[in-house]
Amino acid sequence: MTEARTIALGGRRIHVSWAARTDVGSVRAVNEDGLLADPPVWLVADGMGGHAFGDRASATLVETFGGLSGDAPVTRDLIVEAVDASNDAIGDLITGDDPPGTVAGTTLAGVALVRSDAGDPLWMVFNVGDSRVYAWTDGRLEQVTIDHSAVQELVDQGRMTRAEAERSPVRNLITRAVGSHDEVAADEWLLPVVDHQVFLICSDGLTKELDDPAISGVLQLARADGGGVDRAADALVAQALAS
Repeated sequence: MTEARTIALGGRRIHVSWAARTDVGSVRAVNEDGLLADPPVWLVADGMGGHAFGDRASATLVETFGGLSGDAPVTRDLIVEAVDASNDAIGDLITGDDPPGTVAGTTLAGVALVRSDAGDPLWMVFNVGDSRVYAWTDGRLEQVTIDHSAVQELVDQGRMTRAEAERSPVRNLITRAVGSHDEVAADEWLLPVVDHQVFLICSDGLTKELDDPAISGVLQLARADGGGVDRAADALVAQALAS
């Protein structure tokens, strides 16, 4: 089901529509992904697979960011504060009764409609870990975020190609997560609000199964048949499960 809302900000009325999907898939017994789709914030959180409290970590982050939902304007500083608060709350999940080395953590990727210092509306894209935000504009798919992962660092250093990274046995190793250390910083981008802008926010449950051309193809088909974001979300999940 597609949801929609018109948001008044900076003297503009911005119409936003969205659809959200999550699926446990065929590997894990517990769905460690969480999502928030409640204006002016949309995000996904992927609890660290194989670590205790992964599902609780993602749920804690979603609950913390949920405090930003509503009619009150959100700023960049409020998003940064929510990241910090989530990091502290997830860290508090671990108690002295847990085995040494127990870790709780989650990735984060999101988009928020924020008010700039001048009062203008902007899209704020932010991420921690290997969950991603893509922008799809005029039929072109572009990854906005940069993965915090071991293979991304090797790609950046020229020691591994993108194709090699996708096949690497350490492709699931992330170098930054919310909750795993005393402090964490999200990377962030501020983008102008333009007509017909489409964002895709996803965990690696999608990107490990579908490469960028496949994702773009699904979005193209959904647009061509008039199915909108609801059809696109369903089709992306179906294609990922079939891969």
